Amino acid sequence: MTPMLRAADTAPISSRTSPPVWLVVALACAGQFLVVLDVSVVNVALPSMRADLGLSPSGLQWVVNAYAIAFAGFMLLGGRAGDLYGRKRMFLVGLGLFTLASLGGGLAQESWQLLAARAAQGLGAAVLAPATLTLVTSAVPEGAARARAIATWTAVGAGGGAAGGLVGGVLVDTLSWRWVLLINVPVGAVVLIGSLRWLPESRAGDRRRLDLPGALLVTAGLASLAYGISQTEASGWTAAATLVPLLAGFALLGLFLLVERRTAAPLMPLGLLRVRSVAAANVAMFLSGSAMFGMWFFMTLYAQNVRGYSPLDAGLALVPSSLAVVLGSKIAPRFMPMVGARNLAVLGTLVAAAGYGWQSTLSTDGPYLTEIMFPGILMMLGAGLAITPLASLATAGAEPGEAGLVSGLVNTSRTMGGSLGLAVMSTVAAARSAGSDTPQALTEGYGLAFRVSTGVLVAGAVLMVVWLPGRKAGR
Repeated sequence: MTPMLRAADTAPISSRTSPPVWLVVALACAGQFLVVLDVSVVNVALPSMRADLGLSPSGLQWVVNAYAIAFAGFMLLGGRAGDLYGRKRMFLVGLGLFTLASLGGGLAQESWQLLAARAAQGLGAAVLAPATLTLVTSAVPEGAARARAIATWTAVGAGGGAAGGLVGGVLVDTLSWRWVLLINVPVGAVVLIGSLRWLPESRAGDRRRLDLPGALLVTAGLASLAYGISQTEASGWTAAATLVPLLAGFALLGLFLLVERRTAAPLMPLGLLRVRSVAAANVAMFLSGSAMFGMWFFMTLYAQNVRGYSPLDAGLALVPSSLAVVLGSKIAPRFMPMVGARNLAVLGTLVAAAGYGWQSTLSTDGPYLTEIMFPGILMMLGAGLAITPLASLATAGAEPGEAGLVSGLVNTSRTMGGSLGLAVMSTVAAARSAGSDTPQALTEGYGLAFRVSTGVLVAGAVLMVVWLPGRKAGR
């Protein structure tokens, strides 16, 4: 998922010190599971966090966005650091920071402490996640064995996302919301000790410097834009409290592009975006992420705040949706040779749009099957079908040595789009409910957010038809 596959085998491990391959894969997959789990596990805990720490509706979205923005902004930097300083070393640094930040978040007594801990978790995840895949590819010889190892890594990641709601529901119901973060501490400590003892070290021969200014600028720019968007509900679009962070965000992102253009080792080589398939796939992934990222956020709030579900019931209610995204991701490669990558990406996006449109008709007391289950399955099945062909189209247009970097760009685009999209959709929902927390007002707000997301997905599908390369490039 990061720019490291191209150098995975540049530092072979001696047989005298090499641990069992299955152990290396297991430890790397455990790190990946924690990273992906934490994207979704907090969603069912949001109402409990709000009640305990007095978070505002806009503050609530930052519990998710603080993690996502730090993760997206520093992900490519984390991959480059692993190439330069060693994948094992960066794995340990990232996992250590992630574990300590989880402890800080679980013990937070004020809302700002929780948000700071979530941002630190995102930074740790950005360092940790790239190393997990490269450790796997470094330990397993190229061929069928490596393909199986990568498939295991992918399945564990998908399982982490799918399990988040259920795990979070169990922890909140049986213990408290704090344990959705504290559970990472013992698990992280065990993985850390095992990794210190058994993981092999590997690094690339590449000695290019880190583009730290680029990472800081893009992260600060995204955070400033998201904050400005969230201010529109209380202050309006023309107020200084809104315009100043929005303008600052655009300025920071503009400065980021300038830095990337001039630095010798850019975080995001802008020349890649001249390739049609790379540029189109990244824009499509950005739009898809902006619409799809908020699904778990709004559905868990709807289930608990409107339908009165417990955290565990909310997690169970979303299990079919979680399984649908795993199913979509698994079957997408089988359909790509038959229908073409572009057509499958368009089809998946339209299936997701149909689910979002259906979900926008939600009410305060409708049947579970038609209000939550079936729309959720369509939304997430479509998401799973679309992501794989988009990534395939992006990497098909890149040089072989750039495939890892392009893959990292695609995932960064999706996460960045999701962060800004969540800020926009949360503001849309809050403006519609007009500060009221009655079930009817909240339902109207959530419904409008799903309608806007439907429009974004339809626009994304049109863009794919017009801009993405056709069947041949997708293969």
